[in-house]
Parts: sequence; C-alpha cells; structure tokens
Amino acid sequence: MFELAADLPAELVPLSWLLGVWEGTGVMAYRVGERPHDAEFGQRIAFTHDGGRRLAYSATAWRLDDPDQRPYFAELGFWSLARSLGDADAGPGMLPATVEARYTTADEVETLRRADGAGFDIDVAIVQDGGVIELYLGTVNGPRVDLGTDAVVRSASAKDYAAATRMYGLVEGHLLWAWDIAALGQSLRTHASGRLARVD
Repeated sequence: MFELAADLPAELVPLSWLLGVWEGTGVMAYRVGERPHDAEFGQRIAFTHDGGRRLAYSATAWRLDDPDQRPYFAELGFWSLARSLGDADAGPGMLPATVEARYTTADEVETLRRADGAGFDIDVAIVQDGGVIELYLGTVNGPRVDLGTDAVVRSASAKDYAAATRMYGLVEGHLLWAWDIAALGQSLRTHASGRLARVD
C-alpha cells in the first residue's frame, strides 16, 4: 500500500499518487507516410520530491529486443499545480523566497481547485534527450492527468516536433499512460503507451 511521506508539501498531495519508481513495458507505433515505426520497449519512470513545490520526473526506455537494454530514449521534467507565483516562491534563477510559504494546508490547496470542480490545473515542463523542450498545461483530477502542449522548443539539431498530448492514470495499482504527437510533418496521432507497476 502506498503511504504519503510525512514531509510531502500540501501542494503536492493532488499529484502524490504518482510518487515512486515505476517499471513496465510499452509499445510505440507511429506511421510516417507508408513507413511504420513500431517497437516494444521497457521503461522506468520516477517521480520524486525534495520538499519543494514540484515533483521531479525522469523516464528512460529501452528496446525489448536489445539484450543489453541500452536506453534509447530519456527525458527529465518538473510537475506542479498551476498557480500565480508571489514573494513566497523562489526564483527566478536561484533567488530565494522572501516571505513565508503559502498553500501549506489542505484547505489552502483546496482554494486552487478548478471552478468546475474537476481537479486542479497543472503545468509540466519536460526536456527530451533529443533536443526538444515541452511545456504542458493540463489537469489532475483524482488519479488521472491530462496534458497538452502549450509550447514546444527545439534545438537546431532536433527533428521536427510540433505538439503533443499525454494522459496518465492509476488503474488497479498500475500507472497507464498514452502519448500522442504531431511530428515529422504528421498531424497529432498515437505515438506510444505503456503499463507500469510501482517498484519503489
């Protein structure tokens, strides 16, 4: 059974079901014209926190047909409730907060709930190892997250990648996820999905 860490900030409770290390398998299927790109892969995802207002995220994947299980994809990121920032928040850069933290109780966090009652708005920043940076906006509503890109930035050496959506859900103790992308001149379409179990 999953237990909340005693030092988990109240602001992360809506995302707390993601905490831990997850491992499992998935499938990638993306067609560009007549050329299919298909693979089965193993994956490890970790959601951690350091006491701040964001979850840290990391993910690696390896092809199941590779006996050495060499990672062929990796990404890192940060997940948080979307809200306006003030003097109680650190930044920009390494500048410290100048007043006591807000949103330290369940009642204070509850004030961030969406007006329609459908969970909380979140923002997620993810950096892929192929030179793509994604800023997602979305919602967490119970054990489900829905995300869509608000901005995509690519390095000069990155391949064409225009937009994406991601969905994460907790189903019978497993983390299920699906990822659609618009890339290589294609419209938004199915890219990959996976099923992972918490291992730590």
